[in-house]
Amino acid sequence: MPREGLLARTLVELADTLVADFDVVELLTRLADRCVDVLDVATAGLMLVGPDGDLRVMASSSEAMRVLELFELQAREGPCLDCYRSGKPVMSSDLARADHRWPRFAAEALAGGFRSVHALPMRLRGTVIGALNLFRLEPGEMRPAEVDAAQALADVATIAILQHRASLEAQVVNQQLAHALNSRIVIEQAKGMVAERQDLSMEQAFYALRKHARDHNLRLVDVAEAVISGSLTIPSLDRPPRTALA
Repeated sequence: MPREGLLARTLVELADTLVADFDVVELLTRLADRCVDVLDVATAGLMLVGPDGDLRVMASSSEAMRVLELFELQAREGPCLDCYRSGKPVMSSDLARADHRWPRFAAEALAGGFRSVHALPMRLRGTVIGALNLFRLEPGEMRPAEVDAAQALADVATIAILQHRASLEAQVVNQQLAHALNSRIVIEQAKGMVAERQDLSMEQAFYALRKHARDHNLRLVDVAEAVISGSLTIPSLDRPPRTALA
């Protein structure tokens, strides 16, 4: 398949993740492999920032690339790190002349046979989540059209990952809301039981449940569940004064 067709197919594959659940590692591995297929690069790799704020190697098109990216993180210098920190593309057309810029990284990259590098940010507006590293075996710059294509691939992956994160966060919020609503239903049921059996108002029944929870350092919903299950007998609850309100 011509490179243009493969690029279009890759963009479609990545865009599909916007409407379906996906494996982030598989997505990024596919992106790294496709970069080698459609761009004039020898190898590609991606790093993402973790919850602790540190970059981590997530995908590499070759073992040599993975080892070099790990070295970059350990050395704390290199194009991917600079790209992530600045949120802007970082390029070296000849790593043999980059020893002043990245002395340890440049030597390691050259030893691995790489001569030039282009790092592109994985960024959406002000949020930078990682960087895409592209290495070539010859010195020189990538053509502008290829840089644009690589950035487009990185952008689609970035959108997919950020949407996936937002979806997971929304699920957590919905679960928390559902738990709160279910807890309230349980508490209301226990209030009704206490009020009926102790001849109390709903306010007084709620007072009794809350007082027992506080006195015994328990969650209110746990006390309510115990009342409903019968593991906590209603007569064992302190009878509140008639004037007590929730």
